[in-house]
Amino acid sequence: MPPTPVDRQTSDLSPYPDLVVIYLGMRANSWRGLGSILRLGPEISRSVAGRPDGLLRHEQMLFGLFPLHVGMRQYWRDFSSLEQWTRTDPHAIWWREFLRRSSGTGFWHETYSLRGGMESIFDDVPVPTGFSAFAPMVPARARLGVEGAAPPLPAPEDDANH
Repeated sequence: MPPTPVDRQTSDLSPYPDLVVIYLGMRANSWRGLGSILRLGPEISRSVAGRPDGLLRHEQMLFGLFPLHVGMRQYWRDFSSLEQWTRTDPHAIWWREFLRRSSGTGFWHETYSLRGGMESIFDDVPVPTGFSAFAPMVPARARLGVEGAAPPLPAPEDDANH
């Protein structure tokens, strides 16, 4: 049988000049954290099934089983759409609850913009993950420098933001 040539293609992203990709992860740091992940997973699925404005694609991912480390990759039309969604319920409720009490769950995200810029946040993530595995860690203060981005949300106890 002769070799079959590879059908090599690429994506034309020109219709999406402000595209933003975000990876999000949740890691169970304890048995209690496992319960948090199992409760939140279906809630997230229901939320994205509603197709928030600007969400182009949502994909679930498994980073590890022991401890459970799950995540998602999302493609957003622009950073403003992503930021606007984070300020609406149910996301705003989830985030306020997490910042009050992580309940044994670590959370992280990394955001990449087609226009340039990257950011990361790591909350109660005890094992270096993503950027934190090779880059120095500093307090979370600045946000992805994208024109038109909404101002950051304050955390309950300080001005760290998500």
